Amino acid sequence: MSQYHTFTAHDAVAYAQQFGGLDDPSELVSAQEVGDGNLNLVFKIFDAKGVSRVIVKQALPYVRCVGESWPLTLDRARLEAQTLVEHYQHAPEHTVKIHHFDPKLAVMVMEDLSGHRIWRGELIQGIYYPQAAAQLGHYLAQTLFHTSDFYLHPHQKKAQVANFINPEMCEITEDLFFNDPYQVHERNNYPAELEAEVAALRDDAQLKRAVASLKHRFFSQAEALLHGDIHSGSIFVADGSLKAIDAEFGYFGPIGFDIGTAIGNLLLNYCGLPGQLGIRDAAAGREQRLADIQELWNTFAERFQALATEKTADAALAFPGYASEFLKKVWHDAVGFCGTELIRRSVGLSHVADIDTIKDETMRHECLHHAISLGRALIVLADKIENVDALIARVRQYS
Repeated sequence: MSQYHTFTAHDAVAYAQQFGGLDDPSELVSAQEVGDGNLNLVFKIFDAKGVSRVIVKQALPYVRCVGESWPLTLDRARLEAQTLVEHYQHAPEHTVKIHHFDPKLAVMVMEDLSGHRIWRGELIQGIYYPQAAAQLGHYLAQTLFHTSDFYLHPHQKKAQVANFINPEMCEITEDLFFNDPYQVHERNNYPAELEAEVAALRDDAQLKRAVASLKHRFFSQAEALLHGDIHSGSIFVADGSLKAIDAEFGYFGPIGFDIGTAIGNLLLNYCGLPGQLGIRDAAAGREQRLADIQELWNTFAERFQALATEKTADAALAFPGYASEFLKKVWHDAVGFCGTELIRRSVGLSHVADIDTIKDETMRHECLHHAISLGRALIVLADKIENVDALIARVRQYS
């Protein structure tokens, strides 16, 4: 099976038997395709007792949710595997483990996380994991610091940047985050009732200049090896455990992008909770999301600062006070990128279940309106929102 072909369930079982790392590979007897994302096939591999033991994931040569009319490079599977392997070195407790990867087949065998749940689904249901926000902050600090100039020798960093060039997947991000929502485009997806509000985004010069600046930073600032798509649907949680998955958008970019994407998805849940739980019952969950955002950022910033103090090798970057100044820049970037996540998930191609599964149409539209208006505010005011407390105050203002 060295030449690329699309896996069947039978192929996935055979591959897992060969590369799953089990002492007795014959225990693996069946597979179920469970991929519900936009890009890949994902098989759970079961033993004779029906217990899922390992995951086989294969990249398709096109965008799954669109079809063959939107082709994609299979090299994204290599980039995903290598990103997860690199992140596992620095945060093994919070990164899914890759057992095997074959670039020709664009397939990987990875740790089974059946004992975990997708964080987005748990947030929608109001199920709280008290450790999750801090663990996500720790994951981001560990992975982003150890792949940055603060830690890597310049020669090593430049080689890593070259190895993780990911132009096709970055182009998807560039289009979906920074282009499509601010122009008339066939990929955009929003209710007709919001047309006037979306048209206003297209005509907002202040907003579009701020988005252009964010896109330029995304283009040009190779600060660390990003996950690239660290939303609540690419995170598994269990009691006391958090694991990041799905890093096919991994590349060297601005650190604030990963932070902003993570915060943005917590805010999307904040916006959607009244439609999911009712206005009264949503109040406690919304307060918890704001506390989660504070804990995520504070954990990230404190851990990154501690790592910088302990491990920065470059004399200039190690100068007292510089890491703190750098984190201020990361924060402002994160707020802006957070805003683009809110808008692109409301107006663009790829939405979130936090809002899309709201049954009452009027309430769903109100939640989309909230996300759009909050997203715009965060983009244009990012440089004036000085810290996480100011962000929380701004969110309350737009609620």
